[in-house]
Formats: sequence, C-alpha cells, structure tokens
Amino acid sequence: MGPFLKFVIFNSGRPPLPDTGQWLLLALNEKLPEAVVEILRAHIIGLHHYLMLFIMLAFSVLFESVKAPGLGLGARYMFTMAVGRLLRAITFASTILPSARPWCASSRYSIPGHPHRWAQKYYVPYASDANAIRQVIERDIAYVDTVNYTADYRPDWGSMSFLIDFLRPNTSEGSSWYSLLKKAGGGCNDLVYSGHMFVAVLTAMAWTEAYGGFSSVLIWLLVMHSAQREVRERHHYSVDCVVAIYVGILLWKMTGFIWSAKGGTGDSRLTKLGKIQGRLLQAAKDSDMDEVRELLKDVELGNQESPKQGPSKVLYSVATQERLRLGQCSHGTRRVLQLHVKLGCSFWLRKSMFS
Repeated sequence: MGPFLKFVIFNSGRPPLPDTGQWLLLALNEKLPEAVVEILRAHIIGLHHYLMLFIMLAFSVLFESVKAPGLGLGARYMFTMAVGRLLRAITFASTILPSARPWCASSRYSIPGHPHRWAQKYYVPYASDANAIRQVIERDIAYVDTVNYTADYRPDWGSMSFLIDFLRPNTSEGSSWYSLLKKAGGGCNDLVYSGHMFVAVLTAMAWTEAYGGFSSVLIWLLVMHSAQREVRERHHYSVDCVVAIYVGILLWKMTGFIWSAKGGTGDSRLTKLGKIQGRLLQAAKDSDMDEVRELLKDVELGNQESPKQGPSKVLYSVATQERLRLGQCSHGTRRVLQLHVKLGCSFWLRKSMFS
C-alpha cells in the first residue's frame, strides 16, 4: 500500500504540510544555548533501545525485580502493540498525506510520469479548482470525463497481478513482483501515527507500571526527546507523534482493564486460601489426616479453576508457616504437609514466570 500512496500524489510535486511543531523547534534553536540544542539533536535513544527495555521488563520477574505475573506483562505489551499497529494501518491508509521529506520518493523509486489512474479520475480534475471541488460536492459524483487516461505498464505476474495497481512497476523493474515489493518498504507518504513513538510510549507505560519512581520519569523524558527528534529530523509531522503518545497511553489503559478482568477470580481465591490456612494448621495439630487431605484437595481444585492467575503470595506464606510448624505434627501429617509445601513453592515459581 505504501508505494501506491506515494505514486498517487508525489509526482505532482506536493510540498510538505505546514507543521507548527517544526517551526517551534527551529525557533528554539535560535533561543536556546548551543549545548542544549546539541543535546536535543543527539541520537540518545532509538527504537531498538525501547525494545530491549521491553524484553528486560518481560523477564525481570526471574530476578524478583518485578512482581508476578512476569511474562504476563510482556503478553499485554504484545497484545497492545498488535491492536495499535492495526489501528495505525487503517489510519494512514485512509488519507494520503505528503511526506515531510519531499525528496523521499524520487531518491528511492522510479516514479511514473503520470498519476495513478484512480488519481487521474478522482483527484487530479478537482485538486486545484475551487469550482470543480464545489461541483463534485454538490453532485457527489466524478463528473469529469477521463476515459483517455494514461495507462500503467502491466507485466505478467500471474496470480500476483493485483499488486500492479499498488507497486506500479516500469519496464525496467517489472520482471519480479517480489523484488519490487521488498524495495517498497513503507513508502514515502506520511504514516499517521508514528510507529516508533508508539513503541516508545508502550515501553514507558509498562516501565511505569512495573517500577514507577524516578526511573519512570527518566524513561518519559527519553520518550519526549525521541518525539522532538522525529519532528526535528522530519521523519514525521508533529501530529503523528502527538497522536502516537495519547493512543499508546489509552490503549495501554484499556488492555489493563482486560488483564484485570482475567484476574478477577484471583482475589476470591486469595481470601479462600487465607481461611484455609487456619483450618489446615489446626488439622495438622490434631493429626487429622482426612481433614488435611480434604483441604489440600480444595486448594488444588481452586488452582485448576483459574489457571491464569495464581495466589502466589498467600500460598507461599501458608507453605512457609506450615514448614515452621511441622514439628508440632505427627509423622504422617508431616509427610502430607511437606508435600503441600513443595507443591506450593513450585506453584509459586511457575505462576511468577508464566501467569
């Protein structure tokens, strides 16, 4: 889709859109000290750094830096990323915006000398004439006759011929659709909203939720630095970065509701385990093997009913207290409680990593 959007509009020599964010940064360059301007221009952090921070967050539960669920934070990140990417594709494909770098298309592609046939019929006759635009609004139909439009070169690509309308090959590059598709990349039209900024915002939101404090403030400062550099270097318009920031924040908050709903049974299970703890210890003191087995069975059934959320802290506390009181039990009851302690600790470790 990217190359098609580029060929539709860029051969008409469209200039970039006016961007007040770019103007503001140029004005600040004249007002701020040179050292500050150089810091704003510096490539301090990039996309790969934000992705590395995300990977660190996903696995930091192994080092007890983030409370359980551990990889659940990573799963939420990837789910939010997928939703955001889908919305982004729908957004930038809906309206064609000229690139903030007008030389992009001519430096990357061999541009046909005429617009795409859709642009010849639906855009070019009405692009610059105010009366024509007014008439097409009133009639709600493309009234200009464009039967004799200039056709594109159409190589034989077999079942992949539908790509011709999007890639628009010429005679020198039409032998292979695959090589031209690889070359296309993301096209040269402006892509609303910024994908780089969306990744940065999601990483900052995940970091804030996991750690908070001063380190989160530092991450958000880096996100702001990345945003101004995207605009400064004209990879995006200011609106692309602004939309990416609030879409990333809102999507992260929305998926937080989903993940909370998944763990909705967790609180009731924690309460149940707290009640079972007293009865379990009392049964152990009374050497009541049947009661101990029944209570442990109830706990295991509760675990199976909600495998996605584990009562790690309470179960671990129960197991620890039982271990301290094993000396008060008979030999048979002690064996059962030892098994429960092992199962509890193993369950806690598994849930911490994969819940």
